[in-house]
Amino acid sequence: MKLQTWLIPFAGLLAAPIDAGHAQAQPSVASAPPSVAGWDEFVDSLRALPGRMLAKLPEDQRNDPQVQQEVGRLALEALTSQAMDALAGDPDHPVFMPQIGQVLNVGQPNADTVYRTARIRPDAVYRLRGVRGSLRLFNVSQGPPSPGEPGFKPEGGAPRPRHDFSSLHVDAHDRFDVILSPERPAGYTGDWWKLEPTSTRLLVRMVSADWAHERNPTLTIERLDGPATRPRPSGEVLEQRLRALPGAVNFIALLFVDHVEKLREQGYVNKLKVFDSTQVAGLLAGQAYYEGAYDLADDEALIVEAKAPAKCGYRSLILTNDIYETTDWYNNLSSLNDAQAKLDKDGVLRIVVSAKDPGVPNWLDTAGYPRGLIQGRWTDCDSQPTPSVRKVALADVRKSLPPETPTVSPAEREKQIRDRRTALQERPLW
Repeated sequence: MKLQTWLIPFAGLLAAPIDAGHAQAQPSVASAPPSVAGWDEFVDSLRALPGRMLAKLPEDQRNDPQVQQEVGRLALEALTSQAMDALAGDPDHPVFMPQIGQVLNVGQPNADTVYRTARIRPDAVYRLRGVRGSLRLFNVSQGPPSPGEPGFKPEGGAPRPRHDFSSLHVDAHDRFDVILSPERPAGYTGDWWKLEPTSTRLLVRMVSADWAHERNPTLTIERLDGPATRPRPSGEVLEQRLRALPGAVNFIALLFVDHVEKLREQGYVNKLKVFDSTQVAGLLAGQAYYEGAYDLADDEALIVEAKAPAKCGYRSLILTNDIYETTDWYNNLSSLNDAQAKLDKDGVLRIVVSAKDPGVPNWLDTAGYPRGLIQGRWTDCDSQPTPSVRKVALADVRKSLPPETPTVSPAEREKQIRDRRTALQERPLW
């Protein structure tokens, strides 16, 4: 049958007037669309978040369009990090997911560290397997309850114990296998770590110093005292995760946005103090921090100096901006560790902080931020000195350093940064 012939019976119907009674029977107002429980509350919380973050900053920063957009970026970083946890955080079928880093730049990530986290239950049994690699530090710490979870303590607490993968047995292929549980399984003689009764997540740190040559590890996790398969998550569980998300995002986004400003108010501008590690839950045991705000003109520099510990597992110095985002270390020389910043002949660590390249090896680039924060860490060291800081004219930097300090040419610096970026991109981003 031709198409035109098939359409003939419908022609009269299409041309006929609409029945008046039928038209009156139609509702005049469309019914409300279905909604997702908890979604509106989530969106409303996000809408107000940047304003609450800006309210914690001084007036000059609140009214600066550049800072306003950076606060918006920080809010997005907090949202993304916590949304990933809400999507993937399943203690019955855990997986190590990205926590913070170059993209999720909230909470001042260390430039040398890849951070991953997995949710767990404190009464369950887990198995961790993988390849150990050769990083300077590869460990996992047990984290306390997070925002929205029962038992959460916003004031932080003492650093959590850490488990070092270097302490485990490995086979001929460098593979490890360890059980994590409240009690050692009966009859089990392999590697075992005790799961603490208040732990609800695991935080993994993969810390590399020589980025180009150290071998990165691999890591998996599975729950042993439960089914291997994962059923469809219930609507109640999904709603619970959605409703917990605003609290988690708000906490992380607001936690440190004014941290640098508080240091300024305390008088720590171009000088350093010991960082109180009890302020933050989940910091690493065996690691000491120092920090201070910096304020520099383009023709000025800071010289950070400390007698290096005789024994030290790892050290680093990084910069952040005024809202505590770590300064872009992929594309700038804004972080230095012990494989990158060499000691002078007298055993003193000297690092120059400035906006312009002073042509010396140990340089930290402020990368367009005239104000921000300097933070250093000593890990597994026999002392934890707080460095001194001197402000000098940029033109006088070399006169303030030992005479044997090498010169770094612009071409050498560009190669250094390009090689640095390549080495970082060859590491796991997450």
